Amino acid sequence: MTNEEKPKQKMGFTIIKNDPTDGHKGFGIGSLSLENVSPVIVDVEEGTASVEIGAMHARSDVERGIKFTMDRADSEGGKLYWLVWVTIDHKENGPYYAGVTACEMVVNREKRRGYKILADHVNKMDKSMKRHIIVEHMDAPSKKVLASFLKQLNPELWERSEEQLRQDLFVE
Repeated sequence: MTNEEKPKQKMGFTIIKNDPTDGHKGFGIGSLSLENVSPVIVDVEEGTASVEIGAMHARSDVERGIKFTMDRADSEGGKLYWLVWVTIDHKENGPYYAGVTACEMVVNREKRRGYKILADHVNKMDKSMKRHIIVEHMDAPSKKVLASFLKQLNPELWERSEEQLRQDLFVE
């Protein structure tokens, strides 16, 4: 196979650690570092939350085997979940929860269908990475579950976090 016959390689979305450019100005400029972002899935019905790294690529246990559409009617009767993007950053006194944004997701296992808006999930991940807190659209019980989970996961990070996070999650 000659060079002309080879298919052109595409540069996909690159996830790398630490500084994506590390001082150089060549290949990889504009790549994203997702090292400090974690997806947390809140199960509204069960009242539980857990870190689901697979959700980073829409491959969490909740999402596996489900065809997602942007039509809520496709997943009617399904179970509500919140995918919460949590970004950790560092202050002078240590790490803290810097960005917390929530996205809605409905899954109907019987129908093998789900509802989510992928663009919203990507935009909320971006907002989390930019240190925004967007949780006001969550239901009160889910906020309580999320607050309890973040607090238990690492009390020091919780205490160093912005007051807005605790206020928005109705936690003192």
